[in-house]
Amino acid sequence: MCELYVKADPILYESRSRSLRICGVVTTLRLENQFWDILAEIARNDGMTTNQLITKLYEEVMGFNGEVVNFASFLRVSCTRYLSQRRGAAPELSVVRAAAK
Repeated sequence: MCELYVKADPILYESRSRSLRICGVVTTLRLENQFWDILAEIARNDGMTTNQLITKLYEEVMGFNGEVVNFASFLRVSCTRYLSQRRGAAPELSVVRAAAK
């Protein structure tokens, strides 16, 4: 099983920074290349650019939660939820909610 992970191309887990404008503010996001690829796929499927998708996600999470504590982590989780949904698994993981009870 470990071979599946350790033989991954190192370029996939190399971090890359991108500057983009979100709600009129220029900001820099640093994510691993694998996540940039997944965000590009999601954006393509929704007929958007990656920057448009990221801006839309930011606006929606702000509207829903009123704040974004760690936007890069939010994007990583969004990518994993997308992959879970794409393969048919339930994207809602309740580990944190169960621990809070």
